Order: sequence, then structure tokens, then C-alpha cells
Amino acid sequence: MTSRLDVDAVTALVERVAAVAVTPRFRALQAGDVHDKGVDDLVTIADREAEALLAEGLTRLMPGVPVVGEEDVATHPEVLDVLATAPLAWVVDPLDGTRGFVEGSPDHAVMVALVEHGDVVAGWIHQPAHGLTFVAERGSGAFRNGERLHRPPAPTAFEALSGGVATRYLSPQVRTVVDGAGFGPDVVRGLGLWSGWWYPQVAVGDRDFVLYWNTWPWDHAPGAVIVREAGGVSRRLDGTDYRPGVVASGLLVAADDAAWHTVRARLPLLAE
Repeated sequence: MTSRLDVDAVTALVERVAAVAVTPRFRALQAGDVHDKGVDDLVTIADREAEALLAEGLTRLMPGVPVVGEEDVATHPEVLDVLATAPLAWVVDPLDGTRGFVEGSPDHAVMVALVEHGDVVAGWIHQPAHGLTFVAERGSGAFRNGERLHRPPAPTAFEALSGGVATRYLSPQVRTVVDGAGFGPDVVRGLGLWSGWWYPQVAVGDRDFVLYWNTWPWDHAPGAVIVREAGGVSRRLDGTDYRPGVVASGLLVAADDAAWHTVRARLPLLAE
């Protein structure tokens, strides 16, 4: 881990930006504050202002380290390339769960990660409406509001596992495999399985796994290190650990190695 990192300073920055740019607009968005960014993809004034403030603050904390922000990449896709080349890079999701935020859901989050030589080494997820901040640094554990997380083991039986499957980007073929996996009633399928809510759910023990197909770094880098430091795993379908600079589909996040293999075994027809 780079000696330049001040974990507490980044935590304070993330919480401050949420208080300034996000929370005042929660359930208070005005006409003209919400725009279409793509097909079924929204961006708000809160997204844009939070990203600008985070980029400014992170650059001040670690000058010279590039910032890869979701909204910046939307207009400058080449920015994403730095994750594969830069020795250090920040990844920013200024408002995870934007559609839910627009609709009034409290389950949104402000997220930041630090990537070092392609590996996620630190992550922050702040859920302002819930008053919760999750922080992890490689080798130092995961914390919720300053208290170390001790994730209990997941159930060993597949039928007892609680989890989720994000269906938004599933092709018809993949959806057929998922539908045939035999997931029980405690497994949620839906479009709005926002990473800023679900990764902490796995880290604290409220859920045992979540399956994603689209794997943008701002959605997964912060939570991947938090789950890992809590004892869980975030792996591609071929079993390799998640790396934000690798472009691929399919990501299975689980409470532990055994739970990952239990769920993966029910999806044998998905390509690795």
C-alpha cells in the first residue's frame, strides 16, 4: 500500500461531498436536475457536482494520481484506459443507484476506490441516508462507522443462501441459465441491485452472494475490497479475483470461498 494514502482523510472527503452535493437534493430534485445519459440510464446534478468535488479533493490529497469517474468516462471513454497503465488511480462513483435516488430510495451511495497496479487496495462506500460508511484497506480489515466487521460464515446448503441476481444486463441465454439454477425465495432478482447497497449487505452478513453481469469499475472496485477484507470474495466466473482494469462480463460476489463455489456450481453453462 502506498504510504501517501490517508484513509481517514478520504473518508472525511466522501462524507463531506455527500453532505454538500447529494443529501440536500435527496427527494428535492428540481425540473432540469435529471437528464438521460443513455438507454435507461440517468444522471443528475448531484452526480455531476459530487464527482467534480471528489475529483478535486482526491487530487489535493494525492497530487498526480488520475481520477476515473463514472460521469467523466461517459463523455471521455479514453479515461478508463488509465486503470490498465497507471501505477495508482482513483475510481469514483459519485452517486451509485441514481435511478433509485431520483425515485426517492434511501439505498444510494457515494463510492471511491484506490487501484494500485491493477489491484483494488482501498475502498469507501458511504450511504448518507442510512448514516453508514464502509471503509477497507488491503490487509487492514473492513469497517462500518469505525467498527471492524466480522462476517459470519454463510450457510453451507445452497437452498439456505440469501442473495441477489442483477438482471439488467443479462442476455436471454444467460437469463435462461439463471432461471434454471434453482434459486430459492430468499434470492432477489431485479434491475436495481445497486452495488453501493449490495456489497455492504454481503460484507456484514445480511446477504450471502450477489451475481452481476456488467462490471464497470466504479460499480465494483469499492465494494470488492470491502467484501474481501470482511472475509468474502469477488471473482469472475473463471475463479480469478476481480480486477477493475479487466474488461469482462460476469462477477460473483460471495461471503466466502465455499459460498462462491456453491453458487457457481449451479451456473455450469455460463462461459468462464
